[in-house]
Amino acid sequence: MNSKIKIGMFGLGCVGQGLYEVLNKSTGFRADIERIVVKNPDKKRPVNPSLISYDKNDILNNPDIDVVVELIDDPQSAYEIVKTALMHGKHVVTANKKMLAHHFEELYQLQQKYGVSLLYEGSSCGSIPIIRTLEEYFDNEPIQSLEGIFNGTTNYILSKMTQDRIGYAEALRQAQELGFAESDPTNDVEGYDAKYKALIMCWHAFGLSVHPDQVLNLGIDLLGSEDMDYLREKELKLKLTPVVKRLGANNLVAFVLPQFVSKKNPIYYVEQEFNAVSLEARYSGQQFFQGRGAGSLPTGAAVLSDLSALSYGYKYEYKKYRQNEHLTFTNQASIKVYVRFRHSEEIKDLKFTEIEQSYSSPGYQYIIGRILLEELLEKRNSLHQKDIFLALSEGGSESIVLQQDLSVTKEKLVESMEI
Repeated sequence: MNSKIKIGMFGLGCVGQGLYEVLNKSTGFRADIERIVVKNPDKKRPVNPSLISYDKNDILNNPDIDVVVELIDDPQSAYEIVKTALMHGKHVVTANKKMLAHHFEELYQLQQKYGVSLLYEGSSCGSIPIIRTLEEYFDNEPIQSLEGIFNGTTNYILSKMTQDRIGYAEALRQAQELGFAESDPTNDVEGYDAKYKALIMCWHAFGLSVHPDQVLNLGIDLLGSEDMDYLREKELKLKLTPVVKRLGANNLVAFVLPQFVSKKNPIYYVEQEFNAVSLEARYSGQQFFQGRGAGSLPTGAAVLSDLSALSYGYKYEYKKYRQNEHLTFTNQASIKVYVRFRHSEEIKDLKFTEIEQSYSSPGYQYIIGRILLEELLEKRNSLHQKDIFLALSEGGSESIVLQQDLSVTKEKLVESMEI
């Protein structure tokens, strides 16, 4: 590809405007934006009006455009755009993590078939160059685990609740005013956004494609004042953390949960809209990456990095996938959790494999104990409907155990309890 590429861009929202700004200020890379396709003709935009179009074919059927940049909110429309662009022989840069997580296998095959590149550094953890790091630096070293703070919106909310001692609703409102949270914050606060990012990284870290429906995610939207009191009493903080971990030789677990963290955990000190990735490799040990994860400029900078890489012919080689380590995804694993609820009847259907601690007060109760991931995945919706807050306990990611290795059998599960 020529050093100066011609871009067709879909979307000019938060990330699109960030890309437009950093691209115009770039001193080491040059590209021309030929067209920007948008949906709303009544919205004022800080670009030359001659660039604006409302017809996707002005990009997809334009032979002068080398690269399609997809930065829209609608994952289904994004999928159609990306798929069509690849089939037309155009390289694509996207930041749409939901679209990627749901269509990974097909998009991988389209890249191979049409000899084009699909890059998406901007989809995962903002300004942290984690995908290319996994793809290039750790291409031949087995990864043991991957976790951290992958969503800047929830980290900002949790920071405000901790530092300013305000409630969840007020912290969310402030995040929305700053543009960190959408008017409908479901994807962020219920852990979907973090899950999609974790599954994209999983492909490059472990070579395994896992469908989002197979993976548990619970968020921070049911976090209450009682839970914050518990954290302060124990001198802990709460972070929403995806965990992807190798168990034994051939098993892989993945989930997204709020997690209690102590001062010995480096993500304890990551605040506001910052993201962090904690990675453990077999030979080089623990690695820690931190950077801005929410906002237009950090993600725009990641998209710009992909465009620059395309200018010299870069493409993902999916090395871990090609190496085929024969890993199997499983939810047959036990994790240690904190479960806060109002009445014992609300959790009578939960089956704990072990109860380490329980507490009861006039207003609420909690249990710290072990439970199977498959149990939580099955009961996810009912937990949410009953206002039950659940979090990985302190050090919980270190104590994940395969079900077959538990000292108790399924027949010994506690099906109900009185506290």
